[in-house]
Amino acid sequence: MWKPYPLLKRIGHVAAVYGMLAMAGNGAAIANEATAAQLRVGTVKNFVTRAVPKPLPHVQFFDAANNPHAFDEYAGKVILVNFWASWCAPCRREMPSLDRLQADMGSEQFEVVLINLDRSGYDKASAFLEQIEMQHLDSFIDPGNKSARTLGALGLPTTLLLNRKGDEIGRLAGPAEWDAPEAKALIRAHLNAR
Repeated sequence: MWKPYPLLKRIGHVAAVYGMLAMAGNGAAIANEATAAQLRVGTVKNFVTRAVPKPLPHVQFFDAANNPHAFDEYAGKVILVNFWASWCAPCRREMPSLDRLQADMGSEQFEVVLINLDRSGYDKASAFLEQIEMQHLDSFIDPGNKSARTLGALGLPTTLLLNRKGDEIGRLAGPAEWDAPEAKALIRAHLNAR
């Protein structure tokens, strides 16, 4: 029998943490490790927050026309970068939540960026995204896995959260429900940090 209390309790904790951030001057609050730890609950409990944002090396990934792209194109935005593959079952399960997250929070301040690591290229990734009816996201590709290896994304899925300067704030190795209240609270806290 489904009991609503664990979910309500979790949502209550997330709301309390978000409220504390709002009252505490968000930029300073998120830097506090205790606050950062409180944000790591539920589906993002294994999210690893960096004490100091880590500048990333320049990496490239490619669109459907094989044009190169890089994270500096997103300067000024907080971005959630998800490395995935169509053969990865956990990646496939979390993909709809990333699409819903982009639909709900995507803006000039925040964007979800998908980077597919299938060796067969864009067609396989695109076919999977069409199959699950992704409406708000497309995927870049990195068929040689160079960007993933350079950034230490060794397992799939791996998701990195980058600040407005393109520095890594933290990462999650493994899947998550990215549109869950606790995941959104974690992202909003970093959106509000300056």
